[in-house]
Amino acid sequence: MIVVQKYGGSSVADNDRLRHVAEKIKRTYDEGFDVVVAVSAQGKTTDFLIDKARSISENIVKRELDVLLSTGEIQSMALLSMMLHSLGVPAISLNGIQAGISASGEYGDARISEIDTKRILEELGKRQVVIVAGFQAKNEQDDFITLGRGGSDTTAVALAAALSAGRCEIYSDVDGVFTADPRVVKNAKKLDKISYDDMIDLACMGAKVLNNRAVSLAKKYRIRLRAKSSFEEKSGTEICATGLEDSVITSVTADRNVKMVTVSGVEDIGAFLDSLKERNVSIDNLFYDKHKMRLSFTVKAVWAERLLNVESMRNVSKVSVVGVGLYGRTEILSKIFSVLLVHRIDVSMVDCSDTRISIAVAAEDTDVTLNLLHDAFIA
Repeated sequence: MIVVQKYGGSSVADNDRLRHVAEKIKRTYDEGFDVVVAVSAQGKTTDFLIDKARSISENIVKRELDVLLSTGEIQSMALLSMMLHSLGVPAISLNGIQAGISASGEYGDARISEIDTKRILEELGKRQVVIVAGFQAKNEQDDFITLGRGGSDTTAVALAAALSAGRCEIYSDVDGVFTADPRVVKNAKKLDKISYDDMIDLACMGAKVLNNRAVSLAKKYRIRLRAKSSFEEKSGTEICATGLEDSVITSVTADRNVKMVTVSGVEDIGAFLDSLKERNVSIDNLFYDKHKMRLSFTVKAVWAERLLNVESMRNVSKVSVVGVGLYGRTEILSKIFSVLLVHRIDVSMVDCSDTRISIAVAAEDTDVTLNLLHDAFIA
């Protein structure tokens, strides 16, 4: 059976951690499994490389940036392979192109289109551990192209799908998925199991345990994921088709990188939205005042600088309660507003779906809102 493992940047940040990861891989290998590993760049290497590029020019050519960023994962894969060899485990490292991973789309945000598994299967046939550089692939021009933030998760799940792997394990510095960020909410509880849909909502609304694209891919191909800690021998959280459906609300999370924006002089909302598309800006939670030609919405902070005719802009967080069967549950909305009203926390936006209720609060109210809603619905 093939087992796919993915190790994040903190898991391989230095030689001690590389050795710890190599020992975990060795244990799986010694149990008789064929092992394929996807790795991220060490520590903050990607941020360092981006800063290095910006020290040369703010107008970075995206193709060249992808070439530069791909070197981070290439370093990790080679070093991890060397560490495995030092433990007596045969291993080979492959970058995205060597591993047969093809992708299409824009530099910096490509989507995997296919994986030619021939080379990987050949190396597994020699009983070698195959270390694959995550986050990268080749495009139609045979250039390096990267998959966007969290792309190593997507690499791992795509490899698991292409190889019909029996397990896909995502290792990071946290022991699975919690009902809230345990660094903010002290009584947050670890979930033993969570559904694909709940995990996708958590990832989209700010939780950083797993990439939402990776979970969507796992759902499509029914790949059971397990999110685990690289540093502790614990069971982690299983992400699969069946979640905690006996509980209405399973978790709360926050996306802190959001702006609430008002734009003036919008005569044609359709034309305005088309202009955003041209600048690769996505917005949500729109409110349009036709008489004042004013449009209000939320937008990712990273995209806010691309907007024109901004009348006002402020930092907010989207705090979400995530679960099942939430659409139309006015009693849940009532409880949210009642709890926050007592503590004088203003809500400037509400967005509901069957699996989440999101509200926008001032950035400085994020932590207290998370704790209040966790206590109200989960603790």
